[in-house]
Amino acid sequence: MGREQKTRRGLFKFVTPAPKYATKWQLQVSVNKCNTLSIGRIPFATEYHICESVLPSDKKCRDLGIMVAHDLSPSLHISEITAKAHQRTNRILRCFASNDVNLLARAFTVYVRPLVEYCSIVWSPCLKHDIEQLGKVQRRFTKKLHGLRSLPYKGRLCFLGLPSSELRRLQLDLIYCYKIVFRLVDVNFSDFFEFSRVTNTRGHAYKLYKSHRYHGTRSQFFAERIVLVWNSLPTSVNFASLSGFKRSLFRVSLTQFLKCT
Repeated sequence: MGREQKTRRGLFKFVTPAPKYATKWQLQVSVNKCNTLSIGRIPFATEYHICESVLPSDKKCRDLGIMVAHDLSPSLHISEITAKAHQRTNRILRCFASNDVNLLARAFTVYVRPLVEYCSIVWSPCLKHDIEQLGKVQRRFTKKLHGLRSLPYKGRLCFLGLPSSELRRLQLDLIYCYKIVFRLVDVNFSDFFEFSRVTNTRGHAYKLYKSHRYHGTRSQFFAERIVLVWNSLPTSVNFASLSGFKRSLFRVSLTQFLKCT
């Protein structure tokens, strides 16, 4: 356990020794790769130390491949992944000497789309600027395909059988919501949702309670933004199994919940 001390500058200093497992297994803690992140507008007045080394305070840090900003805005993370995605699409167009647009579209879904969808449930954007920035990756790629340049974006997607990137993220949100509701993942349902107390409304039987207490950043979190979409799913959606839910979900129009068309 660490100990808290007060320095001459009036700051609180939290000193912690090396973790027990690191000492036991003679592993060195890479202090240079550690830092503290203050969430919110008011910075905390505490210095954190590991092995007497002070940890620098930063406005961003990477956690499991996701860039987390001090204001919880996904814009920085989106800028990074879109830059990598554009680079990868250019490599696909250079390396695959083929005019088969279906083959190139398949390469896009395998090598590029995972970059812009990894953990999107955590950082899915709400601002139109960020949504459009993510959509440009697929928009520019499809426009460079042979014979599709003259088609509008929606026409290119229809020809290739691809959904928009915004629609894909919304579908992924709903699929993960299904997994939580039906306990298919090791996540406590009550930590995210609660079932609606009203049972005499139209629609399916798994509606969730929508809280109106949260505003700002909190209102854009997964557990808040997905409730209205989930509750609006028609009775034609198959809730009997995950595979059936996916198949029926892809046939449901979610256009009303998209900010960019």
